[in-house]
Amino acid sequence: MIPTHAEPVLRPPRHLVSPRAVRYWTAKAALAWLLPLAGGTVAMLAGPLPGWALATAAVLAAAHLAVMPRWRYRVHRWEATPEAMYLQYGWFSQEQRIAPLSRIQTVDSHRGPLEALFDLANVTVTTASAAGPLRIHGLDQAEAQRLVDELTEAAQRGEDDAT
Repeated sequence: MIPTHAEPVLRPPRHLVSPRAVRYWTAKAALAWLLPLAGGTVAMLAGPLPGWALATAAVLAAAHLAVMPRWRYRVHRWEATPEAMYLQYGWFSQEQRIAPLSRIQTVDSHRGPLEALFDLANVTVTTASAAGPLRIHGLDQAEAQRLVDELTEAAQRGEDDAT
């Protein structure tokens, strides 16, 4: 018997996340570095922390802020086709995942206050896979809503029960 459509094949997804995600990831990382650097400054002024230790932390923070958001933007990709959801992500090790639309159980969109400032949202696609949900971070808010609507409609059209 010939299948009516080809099975999805693991391949790199086509779409990047929103370019605003770079600024968001930079701001989020800067906030994460703020407390250790402020604490290090206080400790250095009080005497127990040598100045070179604080300088080393500042260099690491600057390198992290300069490299991580741009690298993450280049690596994180997604794509939804009529057959499957494709996702690629990672930092040091990169992972590619594919989920047939017939296996989708739930589709969620969420964003925190900092993401709202950048007009970004995240989409989580839960499937019947033991590998866990597929998460797309840093989507344009309108794009995220379109994707949620599209995936929800596709999951409702599916003939399988996603189990």
